[in-house]
Amino acid sequence: MQMMGRSVGLLIGLMLCMVSSLAQAETVEVAPGVQVTKTTFKAPADEQPFYGFTAKTAGPRAADEKLLSDLIATAGSREQAFEAVTLRGWKAIQGGRAVEAAKRFNQAWLLMPERSAVYHGLAMVTQMRFNDLAFADELFRQAYKQPHPLKALNSDYGRLLLMQKRYRDAQPVLEKAVVDTADFGDAWAYLAFAKLQNGDKAGACVDASEARKRKPSRSTVRDLAHIEKDAKCN
Repeated sequence: MQMMGRSVGLLIGLMLCMVSSLAQAETVEVAPGVQVTKTTFKAPADEQPFYGFTAKTAGPRAADEKLLSDLIATAGSREQAFEAVTLRGWKAIQGGRAVEAAKRFNQAWLLMPERSAVYHGLAMVTQMRFNDLAFADELFRQAYKQPHPLKALNSDYGRLLLMQKRYRDAQPVLEKAVVDTADFGDAWAYLAFAKLQNGDKAGACVDASEARKRKPSRSTVRDLAHIEKDAKCN
């Protein structure tokens, strides 16, 4: 009985520590009215979301101002500079170059911190390079709240939900994704996988067939073979 009492006491202590840690999680304002959890990684500051939340001295702040001035002067306006920087960021994401993508989306944050693409892009970086699915999820959810979300948002967030094994949550998001990006074969494949995991084998087969009509990526083609086998598609 004494040992049991000690075990219960230890368990309660651990739970209190966990609650205390959660309560102490620091949030940082990254745009007017936008708070995110301060989350850092072992990487140079410019390769982390929001420059690793580092407090910048006068020198780095001046460098940021010069960078912004140069980007805007080259592009012609702040909006055009934002579009150019994020385009380079998405190309880096597609090429699997997470380091470059982080730098571009950090620049985009300096240019227009309120825009959805900033949080969307940094969520992808967090997922790709640091495998922190919880922080990526937070950034994706923030991307939905910000102006001008991209059509690919539902597809990318749906994929993250699949990685988290949140199949019930993923399916309605991916059902929207195949409307938003109907020609994106991978989105149909993600939806097929969600339906398979949710017990809808017939629906999975239909969506897998749609995916194959739309030139899915090479890795997704391999995934489709497994989906079709597990769903027993004809």
